[in-house]
Amino acid sequence: MEVAILSDMHVPEQARVLPDAFRERVRGADHVVHAGDFGSAEALADVRALNPDLTAVYGNADLHDVDLPAVASVDAGGVTFVVVHGIVNPVERAVSGSEGVVMGRDDWLDAIADTTRARADEPLVGVGGHSHEVEDEVHDGVRVLNPGSATGVGRADGATMMTAAVADGDVDVTVHEA
Repeated sequence: MEVAILSDMHVPEQARVLPDAFRERVRGADHVVHAGDFGSAEALADVRALNPDLTAVYGNADLHDVDLPAVASVDAGGVTFVVVHGIVNPVERAVSGSEGVVMGRDDWLDAIADTTRARADEPLVGVGGHSHEVEDEVHDGVRVLNPGSATGVGRADGATMMTAAVADGDVDVTVHEA
């Protein structure tokens, strides 16, 4: 099974569209995981049109435009992917409509690892976004992925996404650049 993993598009505020090469990867994947910051309801609809097998969460740039959960999970090929953007207190969205508190890298890793452990049985992969920086590391026993920015905006060095080949509980991740 191939899972396309992306985040931080920020369309249309900071970028016009998802790059064509990434559109093809999303279209061809068995499942898509998006860690938030679509940027608009239209950008979310565009990704869904490319591949309706989508597990996604909202990011801080989505708070008023998309209706997605703060945390989502999906089983793919015997691996549970737990997805969260990178907001410390996502409950604030429902209660006050505020953007919550955005965390630093270590807090982000802790939150994704803690959320992942709390949501599923082994094997686990936590997926987050927000920093626009590509990451693939094991943190407190949980593999944590950040695909970077799919459109290359903000602090990103370029447009990036990941694909994960998942089979029998094994995950082989590839970073793609556009």
